[in-house]
Amino acid sequence: MIIDNLSNSKQYLSLHPRFEEVFSYIDSLNWNNLPIGVTELDGQQIKVIVSESDMKSQDEAKLEVHQKFIDIQIPVTKSETFGWRSLNTLKKSSGGYAAEKDIEFFDDKPITYIPVQPGEFAIFFPGDGHAPLVGDGKIKKIIFKVAI
Repeated sequence: MIIDNLSNSKQYLSLHPRFEEVFSYIDSLNWNNLPIGVTELDGQQIKVIVSESDMKSQDEAKLEVHQKFIDIQIPVTKSETFGWRSLNTLKKSSGGYAAEKDIEFFDDKPITYIPVQPGEFAIFFPGDGHAPLVGDGKIKKIIFKVAI
């Protein structure tokens, strides 16, 4: 997991060959006019999801992991807190891995919570169990799904 300010994103380009395209796309965004929806970049190698969602309590937010995609998540309208726990400590799968959606949920609880502000980003790798959308009210956010 990585949490940082978008102004430091260039430091992470060497971590994945598609990160340069992701962060260049982020630099081109009009943050005041982000339509809700899904855009694909580089075929299906990068999915850009702009969503507006209800936030959840720590008890309601479920840990999730992915096997085929890295998540880069950016809160747009307000702070979002993420729960985190390493995949190798997760024991309580709730339904198993859904390959078509590249997601597995867990009933384990996060061991830490990290707030991420607008202008910051969180990168979650396949070893990172993460519980998004912790907070109050609604949030607009961007999620980049980057194929491994």
